[in-house]
Amino acid sequence: MTDQHVASNLATDISRCPAIEVDGVAYTYPDGTEALRGVTFALAPGEAVGLIGPNGAGKSTLIWTLAGFLAPSRGRAIVQGREVRKANLADVRRRLGLMFQNPDDQLFMPTLEDDLAFGPVNLGLSESGVRERVASAAAQMDLCSMLDRPPHHLSMGQRRGAAIAAVLAMQPSLLLMDEPSSNLDPRSRRRLIEVLAGLDATMLIAAHDLDMVGRLCERVAVIDAGRIVADGAAREILGSAALMEQYGLETWREPRE
Repeated sequence: MTDQHVASNLATDISRCPAIEVDGVAYTYPDGTEALRGVTFALAPGEAVGLIGPNGAGKSTLIWTLAGFLAPSRGRAIVQGREVRKANLADVRRRLGLMFQNPDDQLFMPTLEDDLAFGPVNLGLSESGVRERVASAAAQMDLCSMLDRPPHHLSMGQRRGAAIAAVLAMQPSLLLMDEPSSNLDPRSRRRLIEVLAGLDATMLIAAHDLDMVGRLCERVAVIDAGRIVADGAAREILGSAALMEQYGLETWREPRE
């Protein structure tokens, strides 16, 4: 199977349905904590949406539920027309790129090059296709000089960049990101924003970095105590002092040119 056929198969019918549908999703942890309480929302293909809220609001839990690592206690999560459930997990995960909050949960191969190649190899790309993906992703995050190094020998910021590059190497049409800019120095953060802004992908960005969210997302949803409490245009949500103060967040206004 050629690389073109792989991409074609993954793209089948994607444009005909929402990229993400969340319908009444609830999740309760084993200790009884209700992390999600009937979350309902959707993302259109190509849409970039910021998911913001205070610590413990349910941002990470929702990301992990969409990626199939947590099974809802009620409700449904659907990714590009595929319900997120055990029978569909392999197909769902081929359709999305997940950036973990902790890069050490994502990097596990002997070298950085191996980590960047892991996703493309499992997508069935040819050897040359894998090499091209690795080189491109490493260049995007300024990691070309580190490809032969073990990931655990990198700094935390470098590991964060490596985890991001590993996702970019898969060239997913849907990105789920959990605090993607944490631990990045200012230059690496600017590079990440530039890279993400240039992608032709649907993005759900769970973050406390409201400046990054404001620069990348036209729409923002606020989650608190496991519920979506506000959802609208980014400049209106992020610029509302009353709303931001109510949920322990800071206002953000689009910089003037």
